[in-house]
Amino acid sequence: MLPVVAGLLLAVAAGGRAAAAGDAGESPPGSRFVCTSLPLDAAGAGCPVPMQGGALPPEEELRATVLQLRETVLQQKETIGSQREAIRELTGKLSRCESAAGPDGKAATAAWRKELGKGKDTMGDLPRDPAQVVEQLSRTMQTLKDRLESLEHQLRANVSYAALPTELREMLQRRLGDLERQLLSRVAELEDEKSLLHNETSAHRQKTETALNALLERVSELEKGNSAFKSPDEFKVSLPLRTNYLYGKIKKTLPELYAFTVCLWLRSSASPGIGTPFSYAVPGQANEIVLIEWGNNPIELLINDKVAQLPLFVSDGKWHHICVTWTTRDGMWEAFQDGEKLGTGENLAPWHPIKPGGVLILGQEQDTVGGRFDATQAFVGEMSQFNIWDRVLKAEDIMNISNCSTNMPGNIIPWVDNNVDVFGGATKWPVETCEERLLDL
Repeated sequence: MLPVVAGLLLAVAAGGRAAAAGDAGESPPGSRFVCTSLPLDAAGAGCPVPMQGGALPPEEELRATVLQLRETVLQQKETIGSQREAIRELTGKLSRCESAAGPDGKAATAAWRKELGKGKDTMGDLPRDPAQVVEQLSRTMQTLKDRLESLEHQLRANVSYAALPTELREMLQRRLGDLERQLLSRVAELEDEKSLLHNETSAHRQKTETALNALLERVSELEKGNSAFKSPDEFKVSLPLRTNYLYGKIKKTLPELYAFTVCLWLRSSASPGIGTPFSYAVPGQANEIVLIEWGNNPIELLINDKVAQLPLFVSDGKWHHICVTWTTRDGMWEAFQDGEKLGTGENLAPWHPIKPGGVLILGQEQDTVGGRFDATQAFVGEMSQFNIWDRVLKAEDIMNISNCSTNMPGNIIPWVDNNVDVFGGATKWPVETCEERLLDL
């Protein structure tokens, strides 16, 4: 700042001396003036200046000029100081914006600085003219403000859009849509599973209730049966006349069977022939299983209307325990009387399964399912302990049943009071004990 002031002082002094020489009309050729700077409090020192009319003395004029220049310099200094402060503030903001704007903003700012200062300190190269200094500083400030606004706008744009470009937003939207659809699908599956579980639970509850009801009915029937007999199986069915209307009926039916064993106690003195102790008919085949002694013929076992004659003799009016076994494999059969095997054979309806869902009748032969009985084929006598198993019992088991050492109810058809109904005058009576029946042999 001092070189500016000194230059201004020299220019003013030179101008003052030139004016004085012109006014005196004296300009010695080859002469020159030399002026030096004077302090403000110097009086009468230096080069005298001639006075004209009412003009100020040269010293006073110089003093006024110096004061004016000094005031101007102070004003410029204040302006420069304020501009520097503004530049520092803007530079700080610019640095913060550059750090937020990323590499693109930094590169643009560096290019702007290079173009503006060409790598030099612009503050150290300011023009000497204060007006130019102010103008250049104004341009610098305006440029910095524009750049700052641009960086702030770019920063906002980066935050708003660059972080989430269009493709990324679309991908996110698609992903959110997929997730939403998957969630809805999973919710629907859970609802279906819930409904299915509810249905299964209801079905299981209904099945359980049905089983419990059946069990309660069974208990009630057993209790009711006990009122007439000591035990549910200690009864006999009596069919005293040869008619077509006296019979007993087994409430349960048979499942599909590939083998079976039928055992019963019976007593008969009818002749000729004891008739039909039992018959099982199914739709389309009235003679699915039949045990019959008709006329003077021997006892016969019919399977699917195929016949095998059995070497059994029970028409002596005594209790006898008889069993017949059969298997679909090769149609093999066996016949037992009072625990002893009396006959065996094969090729009786081989590979034919016993059909399910038929009607099982005691004392009558069926010509249709459950009916059309023939009195000449009716059983006359008493029977008890009619049991059916779905397998061929061992000879040892049959012997133990017949000699009363084992009580083995049938797993398909057991002999119980509530499973046998009687019709047409047939009756149920308490049966002799197994030991009493043995004594009757």
